[in-house]
Amino acid sequence: MATIHASAVLVGARAILVRGPSGSGKSRLVLDLLDRFGGALPPFARLIADDRVELDAAHGRLLVHSPAPLAGLLEVRGLGIRKLAHEPLAVAGLVVDLDASDADRMPEPDALSTVLAGVTLPRHPVAAGATVVPAILARCQWLAGFPLPVAASH
Repeated sequence: MATIHASAVLVGARAILVRGPSGSGKSRLVLDLLDRFGGALPPFARLIADDRVELDAAHGRLLVHSPAPLAGLLEVRGLGIRKLAHEPLAVAGLVVDLDASDADRMPEPDALSTVLAGVTLPRHPVAAGATVVPAILARCQWLAGFPLPVAASH
């Protein structure tokens, strides 16, 4: 088992693992996904872990879960730590790297995957300050067949 500095959120059938430096927006992205998919209709979203994620490889899949002391806790910048419903374990389906130095407009193919604990996963590099959620949803192949919620207009 390995522990990494990251957050994770279950969206539909797979987890999105969000990596990035402190202050890059990991928790904000998790909150955005929870907000977008928090309704009663599938796909749904649920917090797995914030700030630290434990990884285990099993049968060619990467399992993600929260360290016990942090289970169900999410830091909301400016508000502090909040307790949320959480999923204890999920299979990772995508790695999102925030503030990635290789977040090109047309990334090279080798930038679109990563290996964690011996498991190769699709990767989405994101430039600092870039809009994230629509591109991530386009990468979540396991959401095919579900109607994606439309963002509220302001």
